[in-house]
Amino acid sequence: MPQSPITDVIFDFCGVLLDWQTRACLEGRFPDDVVTAICADDDPHGFFRYEDRMDAGEDFAGIYPDVVREQGEDIARIFKYYIDHYDDALPRTLPGMVELLEDLKRHGYGVWGLTNWSHETFHLAFEKFPRLAELLNDTVVSGVEKMHKPNADIYELALNRFGLNAEQCVFFDDTSKNVVGANEVGIHGILFENALEARESLAALGVRL
Repeated sequence: MPQSPITDVIFDFCGVLLDWQTRACLEGRFPDDVVTAICADDDPHGFFRYEDRMDAGEDFAGIYPDVVREQGEDIARIFKYYIDHYDDALPRTLPGMVELLEDLKRHGYGVWGLTNWSHETFHLAFEKFPRLAELLNDTVVSGVEKMHKPNADIYELALNRFGLNAEQCVFFDDTSKNVVGANEVGIHGILFENALEARESLAALGVRL
């Protein structure tokens, strides 16, 4: 069998390496109906939208007045609690993912991170899960770079910073548009479901673990 052209695997964080559960941070601390609304896909309180602005590089201090004006003091207070206790929304690494990183490294593949995450809270990921910091060669964080998946510039920045060739890389993300963004710059983008399917997808590309 010819040698795999894949040399490196790039991972999103929340929903791929980490279990991200807003509910885990808020449940039992605020009214159940409010928490359910915030955690719904059609959240009327805009938590995802505000967090997305932080992921793109805006500071919490600059966004918070908008939350107060648009949502009122009570919801704004919950959003502040959420950001202040963000590590509580990260209950665990997803099953099998640390082991996948370890196997990739053991077999000579590069492993990297590329995440949409606020520069103000990203440090919590490595503080809470230091094994990820040990395993990943480097990570590009959207909030630090003021770039944002699925825009091409952040993938190109990651490739240049990591010294990688797009066609020799796989990228796992749990959001379809981010997978499309990776594919558009020549990376093998794969929609993440779980660690077992990730291994199967890698095997299909010739990665042997």
